[in-house]
Amino acid sequence: MYSSRVTRHASRFLLLVALAGCAVPQVPSRVIYEDPVSFVRLEPDPFFLPEWPPSANSHPATIGPDRIAHILKGFRVREHRPWLLVKIMGEAPWEPAFRDEEVEVLAPRLAEALAQARPDEIVTFYLSRPQTSKKREITSGGLYVKQNDLHFILGNRRIIYGIPAYGMVYDRRYPTRPTAAKGFDLVFDPSSAVVKQESSLLDRWLGLEKDEMVINLQKLAPSPPVTASVAQGETDSAPELAIEPAA
Repeated sequence: MYSSRVTRHASRFLLLVALAGCAVPQVPSRVIYEDPVSFVRLEPDPFFLPEWPPSANSHPATIGPDRIAHILKGFRVREHRPWLLVKIMGEAPWEPAFRDEEVEVLAPRLAEALAQARPDEIVTFYLSRPQTSKKREITSGGLYVKQNDLHFILGNRRIIYGIPAYGMVYDRRYPTRPTAAKGFDLVFDPSSAVVKQESSLLDRWLGLEKDEMVINLQKLAPSPPVTASVAQGETDSAPELAIEPAA
């Protein structure tokens, strides 16, 4: 009997050790908004290097909620269809990336987050809709400001995520990372505001290629002025960055 109790205790101990070893470390963050199904938070920018000033973001940045809403409504997605289905039905139609109620939730919180962000942080967001006790639909991503540009990442868009019975839950921990291969194309209207991004072969080889869309804020009109503070590390006498609406 004693031997069996020792064996049970040893088994439980080994199980706890195994689970601890498999646990995903918590992502350090500052929560701006959170409820049972959504959040907006500030996280460390993985591409920020203290020794390289150009890697700093132009934070804190002031972009009004109305303008954030206008930007969110400009994103459109088209789901990928299998080759045969495209031949039969054609490409899927373009549709808004966000529902109206999602824009209402995100716009004021994203504006608040950008206003509090540090140069070494990015803003992340997460929205979910329970489908069953074990599945939820998720939309998540992130954004940050650099000079006159808004960098936007849509990691997941209405993806059905199966909640594991135990262990690691990735969708809330890493909102900018796809939980599966992306099954959609992303565009922005007006397309004239999109800044074309080019990645070198070295960037792709080193894993430094960024999956994001860059919007030039000066080419969005009509809109109120946008201001962003000077990144840390620059002189105190440097003027505040001001982004005026396009004519």
